[in-house]
Amino acid sequence: MDYLVFRLYGALASWGEIAVGESRHTASYPSKSAIIGLLGAALGIKREDEMAQQQLQQGYAVAVEVYSTGQLLRDYHTTQAPDSVGKFNYRTRRDELVLGRQRLGTILSSREYRADALALVAVKALEGAPFSLTEIEQHLLSPKYHLYLGRKSCPLSAPLNPQVVGNVANYYQAFQAYQHKPILPSRKDSQGQISERDFIWLGHPKDRHYYWEGTAEDFSVDSILDLTRRQTRIRHDQPLSRQRWQFSPRQEHYLFVQGGE
Repeated sequence: MDYLVFRLYGALASWGEIAVGESRHTASYPSKSAIIGLLGAALGIKREDEMAQQQLQQGYAVAVEVYSTGQLLRDYHTTQAPDSVGKFNYRTRRDELVLGRQRLGTILSSREYRADALALVAVKALEGAPFSLTEIEQHLLSPKYHLYLGRKSCPLSAPLNPQVVGNVANYYQAFQAYQHKPILPSRKDSQGQISERDFIWLGHPKDRHYYWEGTAEDFSVDSILDLTRRQTRIRHDQPLSRQRWQFSPRQEHYLFVQGGE
């Protein structure tokens, strides 16, 4: 079976959780909605194209290997915007500040980010997938729209380095077969592993966190990994409508592996 594996690294990333009130939290790893959104942007699929968005999120399963969760950063955020009273549509930010000056109010929020976090994403094509993994790989190398890590203020800090990994049986083997390239400049050949300089920069990440959807066998059948220790939980990150910003719950498994086995 083939898998598409690519990395996500940024000086800042924000993997949105359920937002209540003024608090905007981030998870420690990318959600499925963020991953599918990134693929959609690379392929040039617009948010308002509901049919194409549904085909995309239903056509692929994903898994995540977290090398480093990075450092949690909180930002006290303020912005001014006019209220929504009346039927006038503000077309630009200038319209909001000039035409809506008498209605301006201050919105306060607390936003979270992850600084210097690194994760690998493995994508598996399901029956009816609208694009082949090779097509997606090519679009990740040359995306149609700007790619970012959860928020537009969080651009990529390193190339995605996408690779279609073939002849592997599960997510774990796909992660193991991935050929890493240095994030920071390095003169030493790391032979497909994380370079020594990157390893130090990321804080010596020896532990691994794995998240995937499907069955235990979809992740691994390796007896070294004790899959009876996995947790199964529900996460509300299955996109229902990009335009209305609606999500549904999905089942996800989590496994912690100490020492990067």
